[in-house]
Amino acid sequence: TITIWDAWYEQGRARYKKVWSRGYPHSIGLFYSAMTHRVGLKPMDEEYILMGMAAYGQPNYLDEMRSAFLNSSEQLKFKQNLHVGVDKNFLPNADHMNIAASAQVIVEQLIREVMHQARQHGRSRNLVYGGGVALNCLANRLLGDFYENIWIMPNPGDAGNSLGAASLGQGAKVNWTNCFLGYNIPGNYPVNSILDVLLTDKIVGVASGRAEFGPRALGNRSLLADPRGLSIKSRVNEIKRRQKFRPFAPVILEEYAHEYFDMPKHWDNSRYMQVISTCRNPELFPAIVHHDGTSRVQTVPKDGSGIRELLEKWHVMTGCPMLLNTSLNIRGEPMVNDRKDADRFQRCYGVKVCS
Repeated sequence: TITIWDAWYEQGRARYKKVWSRGYPHSIGLFYSAMTHRVGLKPMDEEYILMGMAAYGQPNYLDEMRSAFLNSSEQLKFKQNLHVGVDKNFLPNADHMNIAASAQVIVEQLIREVMHQARQHGRSRNLVYGGGVALNCLANRLLGDFYENIWIMPNPGDAGNSLGAASLGQGAKVNWTNCFLGYNIPGNYPVNSILDVLLTDKIVGVASGRAEFGPRALGNRSLLADPRGLSIKSRVNEIKRRQKFRPFAPVILEEYAHEYFDMPKHWDNSRYMQVISTCRNPELFPAIVHHDGTSRVQTVPKDGSGIRELLEKWHVMTGCPMLLNTSLNIRGEPMVNDRKDADRFQRCYGVKVCS
């Protein structure tokens, strides 16, 4: 459930040495999933909603959670198998937002302990971090306290095992260039069409090129919007059939990220939406700022991509170097994959989807 490896290259071949591990059922992820279930959400699926709820609560139940579930924070051992959930009588009258906030604090403390263990055993300031818990972008802000060079693949959960299997089958190092590995909708990125709709309707879909590998929409299967309007967040949540408290992420020209966001230590970029940052002027961008003043930032480098060209032109036209970016799907439905899906989305939800 938790493993720390030392890794290095020797005569061109990768070498690994396991230095510390913890076995089932002692799992940070299973604890967080149990808390997800406790507040009425779907475990192994809606943990990201629990993370969003944490901003609205207070960590009032830390003592109760530690007493009920943890044998040792330092050794990352739990008192029970949380794979089966928790007793329905645990904190029966507790506020769900406070449960979420408490669970988030405990997970962050446990992740800190893992990173502390890794620093004790390891000889490098480079971190490769994977697993479903690595999608907790709120906790990821802490990683810079331990490591200077952080790599989290865009699909770090169980689905990312497919890339490991592919590299093992290939028998060689994967030359990772980007995460656009999915179904391809051919043609040039529709920059001008997207801009036309944004300037009139404020919200537009885009389905172009290869779909993203992983749970984050990064511009090829995205719903984009002007982040400055007071009504935009509500409109997009209504389109996507999501809870009103749910936050949205900004996609921004990378060179402007530090001007608009207080990026965490050793996070110079966040190209796969993997860390939260505090917005420096939240009143100017209400659509992409969460209740606690943070945003899950996606930065776009000078890579010649379609989303890069779009942001550059949007910046010239509006003075704003960012857009709201969320996945092109409706809650509970799969991502728009091909043009047929895009046409259905456009027809059913009244949003123009450009290809």
